[in-house]
Amino acid sequence: MSSSEEKAAALAKFNEVFPILADDVLTELNKYNIPKDAFDWVKEMMFYTVPGGKMNRGLSVVDSLRILKGCELTEEELLKSRVLGWSVEWLQAFFLVADDIMDQSYTRRNQPCWFRRPNVGNVAINDAFILESCVYIFLKKHFRSEPYYVDLLELFHDVTFQTELGQLLDLITAPEAHVDLSKFSPDKHQFIVIYKTAYYSFYLPVALAMLMHGVKNEAAYKTAEKILIPMGEYFQVQDDWLDCYGDPELIGKIGTDIQDNKCSWLINQALARATPEQRKTLDEQYGKRSAESEAKVKQIFVELDINGLYKKYEDDSYVRISALIAGIDESVGVKKEVFTTFMNKIYKRSK
Repeated sequence: MSSSEEKAAALAKFNEVFPILADDVLTELNKYNIPKDAFDWVKEMMFYTVPGGKMNRGLSVVDSLRILKGCELTEEELLKSRVLGWSVEWLQAFFLVADDIMDQSYTRRNQPCWFRRPNVGNVAINDAFILESCVYIFLKKHFRSEPYYVDLLELFHDVTFQTELGQLLDLITAPEAHVDLSKFSPDKHQFIVIYKTAYYSFYLPVALAMLMHGVKNEAAYKTAEKILIPMGEYFQVQDDWLDCYGDPELIGKIGTDIQDNKCSWLINQALARATPEQRKTLDEQYGKRSAESEAKVKQIFVELDINGLYKKYEDDSYVRISALIAGIDESVGVKKEVFTTFMNKIYKRSK
């Protein structure tokens, strides 16, 4: 079986667990004798917002546990690791539904954002809260008897808070209603991407697998964090680049970072290199909901060869992170393969 066939098979098995967890939520709803229209709403909302992504975060829990164990997983281990993987995907859905409202985005995963669906609107705010609560339904049902149950709860709570802090700085640094590029800086961008993306997308899946595997050595978690956070930072810079240069058909959404006044890696690189005339254009055109203004900003990016700078950043990041992985002391309870597998999924990705 080829690697692509193995990946497809793993994804198919992973997807089989989604309806089981959806039923867990629907069973919970029935405990409260919820009216049928609300029951149907939650069901439609979950099936619309949770599946459909690349599932890299969720699958990474399963992959990481298999690597840590060093052999094939039992059926129980497969189910539990997939439940944890889907818990990450449910958490991701919570973040994305809320983020799309805050950014007034139009598409997500090649379909209209949930809040833009007919009759949804701001109800999606409450829907986001429901998606987050689902995570704790799954943990309670499937892990309450496990010795690491409290560790799972604390990990999800901690990472959720970290992500919300990253989102906060993103929002107050770059409010859509008031564009002020002097608020931007590489340091702020780094904080945003580490806390908004790196912890939940990279550290969380691996830490969940480590907890399942019984890793208790604090040094192992510090080692994982030291590698996965820079990897997540690199991933988000990729995402910033794809928002501007990626194919919307491949990435599943229309890039809006320029019009949304986002403190992205691209604009920070441009601000550091712009001539006074180019800076004036950026100040006047960035953050405006206008295709013409967006085109003028992109022209500055071309003049400053931001695309070339990104290519160098990508290659340098790969070398730097690979060196970190090579230096791992596996005796603390982690394996280099966990990180190389993650890196191979994202290096030079196009979606």
